Amino acid sequence: MSKPKVLITRRWPESVELKLQQRYQVTLNPDDHPFSAEELKQALQQYDAVCPSVCDSLPAEVLNVADKRCKILGNFGVGYNHIDIAAARQQGLTVSNTPGVLTESTADIAMTLLLMSARRGAEGDRLVRSGGWSGWCPTQMMSSDVTGATLGLIGFGRIAQAMAGKAHHGFGMKILYVKPSPADPATVADLQAIRCNNVEQMLPQCDYVSLHCPGGAETRHLINAERLRLMKPSAHLINTARGDVVDSQALIDALRERRIAGAGLDVYENEPKLHPGFLSLENATLLPHLGSATIATRTAMGEKVLANLEAFFAGRELPDRVV
Repeated sequence: MSKPKVLITRRWPESVELKLQQRYQVTLNPDDHPFSAEELKQALQQYDAVCPSVCDSLPAEVLNVADKRCKILGNFGVGYNHIDIAAARQQGLTVSNTPGVLTESTADIAMTLLLMSARRGAEGDRLVRSGGWSGWCPTQMMSSDVTGATLGLIGFGRIAQAMAGKAHHGFGMKILYVKPSPADPATVADLQAIRCNNVEQMLPQCDYVSLHCPGGAETRHLINAERLRLMKPSAHLINTARGDVVDSQALIDALRERRIAGAGLDVYENEPKLHPGFLSLENATLLPHLGSATIATRTAMGEKVLANLEAFFAGRELPDRVV
């Protein structure tokens, strides 16, 4: 019996690619280019499994392509709002993801962004590199304290709780959170976390607000102009969730007008084509979607996809089934 044909849309850690090549008829992406809609349609017609990443847009128009051979989308990532899940279900496509293995690395990036935004780290780096630094003085680049400040979390899943642990136990931060249902009592007690009734109640109390909710239609522009106005002028917004959770233009306006102090972003609407308005803002810290970008984490994500593919082709239940 011939091995299943599998397509990987982007480069993965070498150790995982080698395992894939040993088990399947694998087509890699040597130049690591982002696939076009037409390339994705052809992949669905030619392969038994397609393994997309967050940069691959798979709307109904792509998934509904005629003469489809693909039976499983082994998504390389925990988020899957780039895939039209309703269309996948209608088409009988199985979808899997990679939860649980990128929690700490993404929480680390969220804390990195919080610290960089609070202490104007990126701005200071640019000052030194430009040759514009004239030496220490008592009032240069004054910034915000982190230790003992209040951190508000929108969403309180694995990554948010990991960030809260670093913030509370490492920096003595007070933790507030918004979640549809109460969190695990032991976790809440450990973090001394306080649940707020809604976003509007929480925002005015926070020195830092970090987003940890899923993307998609329900959360699109959850942070908009109205909610940004509820934040303190000294507050900072951190986003490692999904870019479309924030209204880019509203955030740019708030930063430009100094209605909030700063923002630290790892994700963007329409990435990598982020709104050009961010580029001129000194109070915006911008990272290129580095949340899970450690060798160990990306390797573990690839191993998760491998496990899901193996289960699927063996006729077993998938460990990480989305659909």
